[in-house]
Amino acid sequence: MKIAVASDNKIVSGHFGHCEGFRVYEAEGNKVLKSEFVENPGHRPGFLPVFLKELNVNVIIAGGMGATAQDLFRENNIEVVVGASGLTDESVQNYIDGSLKSTNSVCTEHAHEGNCNG
Repeated sequence: MKIAVASDNKIVSGHFGHCEGFRVYEAEGNKVLKSEFVENPGHRPGFLPVFLKELNVNVIIAGGMGATAQDLFRENNIEVVVGASGLTDESVQNYIDGSLKSTNSVCTEHAHEGNCNG
């Protein structure tokens, strides 16, 4: 399984589209095997879900995300987990352990480059 976390440095980004990049983890069972950082190729409507699908990502974790992006990820068979915060490594381990659940919140403010409180 591949899990991507929208990240700024090693912190979960408040809004996936404006993150520095994605820390992509490869996990098997309850263990992370490896991770790599993939730079955000740019925020364009509809692009990032396809980009991450091409990387064989199964799950996207972010602090916040708009409704359209969430729908596009689901259409690409990528599970969406929003409402995460803190260190990317901890968020992934919490997801694997079953303790990180999506808040299902929707980011509605796109005039910012910072955190989404949506």
